Amino acid sequence: MKNYKLDPEEKDILESFEQGKWKPSKDFDKEAKLIRMAAAQTLRKDSRVNIRIATRDLDGLRSRAAEEGIPYQTLMSSILHKYVVGRLVPVKV
Repeated sequence: MKNYKLDPEEKDILESFEQGKWKPSKDFDKEAKLIRMAAAQTLRKDSRVNIRIATRDLDGLRSRAAEEGIPYQTLMSSILHKYVVGRLVPVKV
């Protein structure tokens, strides 16, 4: 199994799971359906935007996306989403 770096909260969750402290949901099927629906709504991309962007910036985005192995539009969408939800973390270049 791949070794993942876990933050302290994730380590606590894993340890509690491994110690058998988690109990199955009484209505797992219903909860799973709700979670799937929420995930589908979150991942649905149903709006388009057109923007003008400097060629230099677009080239930089394309380069970064290529390094990550993802389409540049996906990278742009991810950056915007992280900004909107307050999770955009600056990276030193």
